Amino acid sequence: QVQLVESGGGLVQPGGSLRVSCAASGSYFTVKVMGWYRQSPGKQRELVATITTGGSTDYADSVKGRLTITRDNAKNTVYLQMNNLKPEDTAVYSCYVENQDYFTGYDYEYWGQGTQVTVSS
Repeated sequence: QVQLVESGGGLVQPGGSLRVSCAASGSYFTVKVMGWYRQSPGKQRELVATITTGGSTDYADSVKGRLTITRDNAKNTVYLQMNNLKPEDTAVYSCYVENQDYFTGYDYEYWGQGTQVTVSS
């Protein structure tokens, strides 16, 4: 049973910073890819950033240089440091985790409940 717990969302002024985190808990699984997606009303969910076990990252062009994804493998936790936030960054940010089942070796995908990030003056 894998559970994702997200935290760190909130209200921030334009140009401000926030860090959201997502911790994967449970047993008998190995975390592989972790990432963040976001969705605003009227828009499709988009990939913000992903990070592999080895540390390879991928970012949406709109957030490069402002948002940074990191992970703590020992804690099965992924972070998204958001700097110089813009109003268009306002969205529900959801954590994505791809796990490998310890017994079967199959991959499974999990999504967090999402945390609201609002950028407004």
